[in-house]
Amino acid sequence: MANTTSSFEKTFTIGGDIKINRVGYGAMRITGTGIWGPPKDKDEAIRVLRRAVELGVNFIDTADSYGPNVSEELIAEALHPYPTDLLIGTKGGLLRTGPNEWPVDASPEHLKEALHGSLRRLQVERIDLYQLHRIDPKVPAEKSFEFLQKAQQEGKIRHIGLSEVSIQDLKLAQQYFEVVSIQNMYSVDNRRWEAELEYTNVHNIAFIPWFPLGGGNVQGEEILKRIAAKHQATIHQVALSWLLHHSPNILLIPGTSSVAHLEENMKTADIQLSEDDIAILDSIGEV
Repeated sequence: MANTTSSFEKTFTIGGDIKINRVGYGAMRITGTGIWGPPKDKDEAIRVLRRAVELGVNFIDTADSYGPNVSEELIAEALHPYPTDLLIGTKGGLLRTGPNEWPVDASPEHLKEALHGSLRRLQVERIDLYQLHRIDPKVPAEKSFEFLQKAQQEGKIRHIGLSEVSIQDLKLAQQYFEVVSIQNMYSVDNRRWEAELEYTNVHNIAFIPWFPLGGGNVQGEEILKRIAAKHQATIHQVALSWLLHHSPNILLIPGTSSVAHLEENMKTADIQLSEDDIAILDSIGEV
């Protein structure tokens, strides 16, 4: 096998009209322990958000449940009025009853409250990307989708995405609105949603992996260490770079509460993996 350098597109267009850089920022970690309450260092959280934009981030992912409310409030404090090319995607559909507790509520009543709260906290009249955080097993999915459809028709939402969904879920949602993104757990050592990734790529739908660094696969970590040493990079940078190379519709949203770590994550786009590297990293998913 030739040791040819593989290339990847640096941008992706969400919904056919919003072009963004594929390395974005996930704003969950700028909250307190357990994603609960304010951050220990609010000033650093503000610096992280502003530095992200300075480094070219034009897609920030958040949710009303991060804090709750804290992440959205900090984004507005740090960045409002927003740069014209900045896409802020938020989510609704989870409750918060304490640190690391995430009960699901995707009832129309709760989604209405969540959406209006996000609009107020982010200080916008329309959410550019609103994502259903989870389909609620206690509520017919059609009811949640009908609410999102109506909110979009009313101009409160520009584009709609979903999280932790199957192809079947996605096809059902598409009967109500265009789905421009899905956000599922996915990493170099967790390919459970590979079929969903392939489906979204074919249909030009963004795939936003959460927990993109995986973990716990000892053999996989050794492979990552070997490739990282070759590129003078960290294993996290290589794991993220593999995602960029793996499919052109993958958008990264690595989260951090540290400017130094943010800057490290942003260098991911500069790593050019070879075809040999990619083949070796692909094998992790088969272990």
